[in-house]
Amino acid sequence: MTDKVIKVDMLARVEGEGAFKVTVRDGKIVGTEFRIFEPPRFFEAFLQGRAYAEAPDITARICGICPVAYQMSSVQAMEMALGVKVEGPLRDLRRMLYCGEWIESHVLHAAMLHAPDFLGFEGAFDMAAAGHGEAVKLALDLKKAGNSIVAFLGGREIHPINVRVGGFYKVPKRKDFVELRETLLRARDLAEAFVDWTASLPFPEKERDYTFVSLKHPDEYPMNEGRIVSNRGLDIAIPDYNAHFREEHVAHSNALQGWMIEGGAYLCGPLARYNLCYPQLSERAKAAAARAGLGAECRNPYRSITVRAVETLFAVDEALRLIDAYTEPDAPAVTVEPKAGEGMGATEAPRGLLFHRYRLNGNGSIAEAQIVPPTSQNQPSIEADLSEFIADILDRPEDEIRHLCEQTIRNYDPCISCATHFLKLEIDRG
Repeated sequence: MTDKVIKVDMLARVEGEGAFKVTVRDGKIVGTEFRIFEPPRFFEAFLQGRAYAEAPDITARICGICPVAYQMSSVQAMEMALGVKVEGPLRDLRRMLYCGEWIESHVLHAAMLHAPDFLGFEGAFDMAAAGHGEAVKLALDLKKAGNSIVAFLGGREIHPINVRVGGFYKVPKRKDFVELRETLLRARDLAEAFVDWTASLPFPEKERDYTFVSLKHPDEYPMNEGRIVSNRGLDIAIPDYNAHFREEHVAHSNALQGWMIEGGAYLCGPLARYNLCYPQLSERAKAAAARAGLGAECRNPYRSITVRAVETLFAVDEALRLIDAYTEPDAPAVTVEPKAGEGMGATEAPRGLLFHRYRLNGNGSIAEAQIVPPTSQNQPSIEADLSEFIADILDRPEDEIRHLCEQTIRNYDPCISCATHFLKLEIDRG
């Protein structure tokens, strides 16, 4: 077999700008590179000197698809640093807001970005025109329900503006939920159908023995809170993150790559949450997963599209549960006073674990910021998938190999713009 290089210089149907390269020598894969060449955006650097209260609005601009995740991780880190705890109805409203983001993000990725890979189309418009129009319409209607939650609680659909350290700027009255509840009741039926549709897609039968990492909570499927756990025995509090995980710069990527200090590459995101936290799913979501052919464990990353659909159904269920249990809080936020401190927060973005750490000066200004997005953490696992999953098809046409590589990367729903924050600049002048 001749040597070859399989590459795509611009990866389509992902958020941001990236590429990949696979190098084959003597019929064996000798190198895989998931290349992130989008310029670093330096959010960690320009947060320095800003007031603690500005962090939720600044970090929300990191991503238009998952701004809530950045807000939730940032406010929880700030609240730890400042010694306050948000509980009761305010905590429930934050969880409900997160449900909205999971719905809109999961559906956007699954229907518009990932499904064309399984059905052999260049994009969702071609897919819709070739007989899948009803499925695309169903997905768009379902996505609108997620957008409605974010707009209702966050003030607008994109980059919500109602979240603050200590709670919210404004909270709804119980009677205000009537219309949203009706929307979500309709969305629940759509979400059931969406699970069934994704389960009908043709899946490559490939698995890998992943190290899964996610938050885990004893009483609820993880979104805002929990301990960081893995299927290899890791079980730590969020503030201990840096003692067990590290980031490093590799030559082919403008984003730092995340590794476990003691265990190598790992996978975070829907597949990790599902495998580690399946018992906390709603009964409706479990029934849909069973109907889709998923057990309590799933190691096939191509079936993550169905896991996302199951999580979407769960998020609709959970939002309805929170609405029905809602009681109006005494105030939209708890009192916060600036002081020196250090705080860490981690939540489950649609794509996986999102860790924030801030060190504050005595006046509440930010002295240091650290943000570790899910795509940075997943980069080594993406490269390992590329190496393992195409090894048995290297004798096939390059277009076929390239297609499977792209599909494999899109299993992760990579948010490349999120992953490009900060590089340590070193100049070697010889």
